[in-house]
Amino acid sequence: MTPVELSRTVLHAVRRAVDEGELRVSVPERAVVTVPGPGGCGDYATNIALQLAGAAGQPPLRVAEILRSRLVDEPSVSDVVVTGPGFLNLSLQGAASAGIVDEILRRGLRYGHADAAGGSVVRLRCAADVRAVVVADSVARVLRSQGDSVRITCDGRPAPEWGSLLGVDLEDSGAPPGPTGLPGLPGAPGQGGLPDVPDLPHLDVTVRPVPASGDPLPLGRDAARWALLHPAGHDRPHITGDHLVQRESNPLFRVRYAHARTRALLHNAADLGFQSEPGPVHDSDATALVAALGDHPRVLAAAASHRTPDRLARHLVSVADATLPLLPAVLPLGEEKPSAAHRARLALAEAAGTVLAGGLSLLGIDAPHHL
Repeated sequence: MTPVELSRTVLHAVRRAVDEGELRVSVPERAVVTVPGPGGCGDYATNIALQLAGAAGQPPLRVAEILRSRLVDEPSVSDVVVTGPGFLNLSLQGAASAGIVDEILRRGLRYGHADAAGGSVVRLRCAADVRAVVVADSVARVLRSQGDSVRITCDGRPAPEWGSLLGVDLEDSGAPPGPTGLPGLPGAPGQGGLPDVPDLPHLDVTVRPVPASGDPLPLGRDAARWALLHPAGHDRPHITGDHLVQRESNPLFRVRYAHARTRALLHNAADLGFQSEPGPVHDSDATALVAALGDHPRVLAAAASHRTPDRLARHLVSVADATLPLLPAVLPLGEEKPSAAHRARLALAEAAGTVLAGGLSLLGIDAPHHL
């Protein structure tokens, strides 16, 4: 069960309580589920009872108990505990984590992507500034992952090296390249890569991040793109050599290192004669990782909706930081034989590496198998 599916489950419990007359509220469109905070427990937590208490005219703890009695009957939920002023803490059946892993391995790098095109037709406009161009390029990649059709236009002439050195592709499908190797001026809808589909919403979006304080080109493609994309758009990025160091203090290194470790584990497991197989993982280190992996589709949708690739970058850091503690327990130790638990941990590690590689690709950054 992914966080999106769990959100639907929580809303279903609210709807049942309303239909049965125990709550008199409007059912919200979404229930936020997150990793439990301090004092919480289980796999996920939601503040839906606190959110509804005012409209229901009942104390949050009473609303929480009403919802708890319905959530414990859900087949994918093993336990529900009310903590604090009315937080619902949900523990999932072991098969729930296996379902997330199985979905990731089945969809591969497209996990979290829309199943088909048909979203919006988006024209992105940016200044001829290196950060604006890189952010627009990544926003376009994320939007396309959610089924949108996108074309980027630049107010000015982009520098040729932004394409050759930073991998910026302002040329949408069918858009003719300009004299710099990047696209020319925008054409009318239906030309230059934007389909003329009257039934779809057409959006004009301007990308205006705070410019970088220095020239990112000396950092090389991957570190330069990370330096420009990781900070929020309203923050000024710092262009320093810290983005190149291979140590724990460098978030980009942690993300790529975690990915490389997962690929190395797959190779080592093959040498030991076993492969990954999704299954329940009961290790305490796995809880935060499963939650982060399940949250990936929501993060991609939010990054697309708000045109914020920095959300994706920070999410990848969270996935990497949740992945690394699990990895020492993936392979058998000494004379230990590979077991179902090892195969399940290996599948979870493989899924984490897949999410990291897919997210980095949307940021235009490579995910090497070796560092």
